[in-house]
Amino acid sequence: MADHTAPRISLQPHTRRVRILDGDTMIADTHNAIELREPGYPPRQYLPRDDVRMDLLTPSETVTHCPFKGDTSYFSFDEHKDVAWSYEQPTQEMQAIAGRLAFDADKATEIVE
Repeated sequence: MADHTAPRISLQPHTRRVRILDGDTMIADTHNAIELREPGYPPRQYLPRDDVRMDLLTPSETVTHCPFKGDTSYFSFDEHKDVAWSYEQPTQEMQAIAGRLAFDADKATEIVE
């Protein structure tokens, strides 16, 4: 019998433009995001570091662990603590998002066009 169970997490590369802003400050702008979908969470856009203003972000002391994706490192921007996160060494199934950043929509504005 075939297993037709959908994966818990799906990754979909796309070429839509994704911008991350804090007020008038552009933090990221890319056409190379990977959208991660996971039950119970909103879709997340994982952006390549080359398209993120890493000079505006500072590493945070916060570290968390997801059993499906791995250990998470966080970044802050101005007064916004942990505005972004990254999986530096994700699980084997999530290698496509290694080193990419996702942003907290409650702390920064995400525009997907």
